[in-house]
Amino acid sequence: MSDLEFFLFLVPPILAVLIILNLFKRKHKFQNLPPGDMGWPFLGETIGYLRPYSVTTIGDFMQDHISRYGKIFKSNLFGEPTIVSADAGLNRYILQNEGRLFECNYPRSIGGILGKWSMLVQVGQMHRDMRMISLNFLSNARLRNQLLSEVEKHTVLVLGSWKQDSVVCAQDEAKKFTFNFMAEHIMSLQPGNPETEKLKKEYITFMKGVVSAPLNFPGTAYRKALQSRSTILGFIERKMEERRNEMNGNENDLLGWVLKNSNLSKEQILDLLLSLLFAGHETSSVAIALSIFFLESCPAAVQQLTEEHLEISRAKKQSGETELNWDDYKKMEFTQCVINETLRLGNVVRFLHRKAVKDVRYKGYDIPCEWKVLPVISAAHLDPSLFDRPHDFDPWRWQNAEESPSGKGGSTGTSSTTKSSNNFMPFGGGPRLCAGSELAKLEMAIFIHYLVLNFHWKLAAPDQAFAYPYVDFPNALPITIQHRSSTKLHD
Repeated sequence: MSDLEFFLFLVPPILAVLIILNLFKRKHKFQNLPPGDMGWPFLGETIGYLRPYSVTTIGDFMQDHISRYGKIFKSNLFGEPTIVSADAGLNRYILQNEGRLFECNYPRSIGGILGKWSMLVQVGQMHRDMRMISLNFLSNARLRNQLLSEVEKHTVLVLGSWKQDSVVCAQDEAKKFTFNFMAEHIMSLQPGNPETEKLKKEYITFMKGVVSAPLNFPGTAYRKALQSRSTILGFIERKMEERRNEMNGNENDLLGWVLKNSNLSKEQILDLLLSLLFAGHETSSVAIALSIFFLESCPAAVQQLTEEHLEISRAKKQSGETELNWDDYKKMEFTQCVINETLRLGNVVRFLHRKAVKDVRYKGYDIPCEWKVLPVISAAHLDPSLFDRPHDFDPWRWQNAEESPSGKGGSTGTSSTTKSSNNFMPFGGGPRLCAGSELAKLEMAIFIHYLVLNFHWKLAAPDQAFAYPYVDFPNALPITIQHRSSTKLHD
């Protein structure tokens, strides 16, 4: 037997031994996986995890698994072995180590409908470039000098259409407000114009597919959404060509700004604008609807809000000014408490999709490379060890205890408030912190300002928000409205 023949004879058994040793090492290496149940083959526990539940709870699945396994457990979700975290410390650790130990890892169906260049699914340098574009366009100076007045205009446009003793669907009205604002903000589309209304109709079909099962068959919501996606992208592409043919491009909207100040390809711009329309419309509108819902059952908060905004309104009248400015916005201190509490209790974004890119050890547990990781933000926000009476709507928890009308509030003092703030992550965190977080809070504040100054409201029919896992009011939150005796919108 020649040396070559002898070598070739030895290769298969050596490789077999190496593979066995590697598997043994990995098994030994990850002997400290968190406890949990991997469920059925392929499906795992996904069906149970996605079962709808009230937004002010963490749902039966999370409650059961936390009680059995603790705040960190393993499962099989979305077809992958998964580490689920209801631990606020691990959630922060995951978000702060984005790009080093973990990276974004949304299901393929999300990328298929939002686009491969969507900022939501991009990682690495491309995500950083797109996020920087969004941050530059949403700069503090632009929020102060341009976007505040646009938000105010669209708020007045929607609330000004509410008639005395009428029933309106608050969720639909909030979506109308945010869509009109984002359509003008992104492409200078005016509310009520035929092209805006046509785009809105296609967008509604698109959104139904984003939150549906990814079944790409004729007649399914997902297939219809893919078709609407093509229609929407065609619309944006025509707008791009119009801008390129203009002598002086409009940089006041995002489309014009991106064309002038970025090197993105046409496909990248299309997916960026679509993903920002999705993010800017959906999350803000749900947050506004949640604030209306929570405030309806908290008259003390409505009263304090009304007093705060009446003071701002009186000062405007004395100065002879009519439009809100940045100084007025900064005076809305209790409003910010209401916004924080709405985001904490309502949890518009309940969990995030991540993947470990290296082997990680945390609190003695192993998180293997390539495993899916789900930081469940809502579980931390509803954790009684972090927030006193976490299932109560208590805006005063964001102030010191003595400022609560009950004398107790939701916190036990400054240290407790600080502890709560450190575990409050409604917009994510780390390098992927939501680029539109300040705009979202501005939209909520201005909407609340005009709402409490002009209307009393109550539920017209029973309704509550559910997590599907996306947050939605099944009946669109019907409310009966009455004008206040002194009103800014109808004088």
